[in-house]
Amino acid sequence: MNLETYPDRDLMMLRLADLIAGQLGDFLRREGSATFSVPGGTTPGPIFDTLSGVDLDWANVAVVLNDERWVPESSDRSNTRLVRERLLRGRAAQARLVPLYAPAETPEEMLEALADGIRPHLPISVLLLGMGADMHTASLFPGADRLEEALAPDAPILMALRAEAAGEPRVTLTAPVLREAFNIHILITGTEKRAALERAMTLSPQEAPVRAVLDNATVHWAE
Repeated sequence: MNLETYPDRDLMMLRLADLIAGQLGDFLRREGSATFSVPGGTTPGPIFDTLSGVDLDWANVAVVLNDERWVPESSDRSNTRLVRERLLRGRAAQARLVPLYAPAETPEEMLEALADGIRPHLPISVLLLGMGADMHTASLFPGADRLEEALAPDAPILMALRAEAAGEPRVTLTAPVLREAFNIHILITGTEKRAALERAMTLSPQEAPVRAVLDNATVHWAE
């Protein structure tokens, strides 16, 4: 794990947006396409705001969420809704959003179809993750019902998990998909999450799921 610390959050967001833009640009020039996997929540919003105005070949960028709550985009708890509002506007409106939700009562009904949509865009070029104070990342929550399967080397691309801390059922990219990304960035803020990060380094992925990706990641932290 590589840890980058910043004197304040604003500077961290600007520098990380610049780094991500550079890495996506490298892939676009070299491969002609790129895949950018992003978290939900409000923390990465400033990064998305900056990236939405960057001059990239967005038409050849596939945007894939790390995870999604099993709610429609009309819900204020939808990660898809947040990404559309903060990232997929301005110049970045040309990017292709690969869905992690489809209308159905349960995620299990749609997992195979959703995974088929993701498969052509793997491996991920640039992966941006968050981490909770409980050391979860994506929707890999400690104590989730199928966490061990989602952490396994032979896990499928996408799984449905349920956990007390998660609220709704979730769909999530699994540990091997996250771990195989070419560039992995984890964004955290505050002393509580810095302490959680240090604790995660001493635990197993079953206890601290973020541990599954830390070895290959750069963690960006500001108090």
